[in-house]
Amino acid sequence: QVQLVESGGGLVQAGGSLRLSCAASGRTFSSYAMGWLRQAPGKEREFVAAINWSGAGTYYADSVKGRFTISRDNAKNTVYLQMNSLKPEDTAVYYCARTSERYYYTGASFGSWGQGTQVTVSS
Repeated sequence: QVQLVESGGGLVQAGGSLRLSCAASGRTFSSYAMGWLRQAPGKEREFVAAINWSGAGTYYADSVKGRFTISRDNAKNTVYLQMNSLKPEDTAVYYCARTSERYYYTGASFGSWGQGTQVTVSS
């Protein structure tokens, strides 16, 4: 089992930046690809970014490419999401999650989730 706890959300103006953190515990953190997903009001949960077990490979939704950066520090059992040039459309609850594999692939299932952290971007 694994526990994931997100933090760092808040209210920010459009064009601003925010850094989300996800602290993991339980099974070996470095063994799994990790990701961030988000859910806006009235919308389905959507993929945002993912990172392979070693951090060597990263993946992003087209909507956040060039603005968001996912990273991880396995020594600290933590994954991050740096969000720059935020837009009102980025407003959502952001969830940290992990797969049961070392390498992420499009359509991969994230089986474990955190409780989420709210990100609100004002215009």
